[in-house]
Amino acid sequence: MVFVKPSKSNAYFKRYQVKFRRRRDGKTDYRARIRLINQDKNKYNTPKYRFVVRFTNKDIVAQIVSASIAGDIVKASAYAHELPQYGLTVGLTNYAAAYCTGLLLARRVLKMLEMDEEYEGNLEATGEDFSVEPTESRRPFRALLDVGLIRTTTGNRVFGALKGALDGGLDIPHSDKRFAGFNKENKQLDAEIHRNYIYGGHVSNYMKMLNEDEPEKFQTHFSQYLKKGVDAESMEELYKKVHAAIRADPNPKKTEKPAPKTHKRYNLKKLTYEERKNKLIERVKALNGAAGGDDDDEEDEE
Repeated sequence: MVFVKPSKSNAYFKRYQVKFRRRRDGKTDYRARIRLINQDKNKYNTPKYRFVVRFTNKDIVAQIVSASIAGDIVKASAYAHELPQYGLTVGLTNYAAAYCTGLLLARRVLKMLEMDEEYEGNLEATGEDFSVEPTESRRPFRALLDVGLIRTTTGNRVFGALKGALDGGLDIPHSDKRFAGFNKENKQLDAEIHRNYIYGGHVSNYMKMLNEDEPEKFQTHFSQYLKKGVDAESMEELYKKVHAAIRADPNPKKTEKPAPKTHKRYNLKKLTYEERKNKLIERVKALNGAAGGDDDDEEDEE
């Protein structure tokens, strides 16, 4: 096989156009983004909202975002690290926690718009598909699901957050094909399996299995659950209490940050112009005084 060295002429580099920075960084799918933010011209300056869900190693980020010419504007946000305030202290990145984060954001944005009493959503999570119905006065708050670069596989945690937002009262166009428990053979959603995931049943089942098969690994793998007093039997009741607490008060809590500590300064503090000037005058006076004293001593010796 003959290898030909690729030759790129001057014309190639003159006509080369670099891609957007966030595409070069591998952060944004612009093919999806342009379809999510394009607004009909006959709607003028009406914002088009997106329900943005992102996952980190230790947190879940859910936001209601609209695009503007100056950049994206976040209308409301909810995070999994807020869930300990509602009683969930462990397992903040699983499917059940994603549901709680989506529910929290939905109730928070509806409370902000004074629509929380009009659109209560699905009060009890049964695992079945749910969509809000418009009332006579105001239409439900609509947003489009923005998954970013997440692989939209069946049962992905991002659809747990979607389900939480739907049960919270948001209007998000969707299909039940990607919820946990959907069977592609008979094309039906098994609501019981989906409910099991919403209440952390998959975690409790694994806890039971691991405790029977490998007790030592169970002690290390679920050490934080054991430390917080969360066991496999009480998990469903825990999530029910968390859902009720979120609905009772979805407003963000202000946390008081401790005052920064005063650190010892090792380098010399920079003086102002006035301080340097006064220091120089004092030094000159000291030198003049010393010189005057020497002259007096010489006169006495003479």
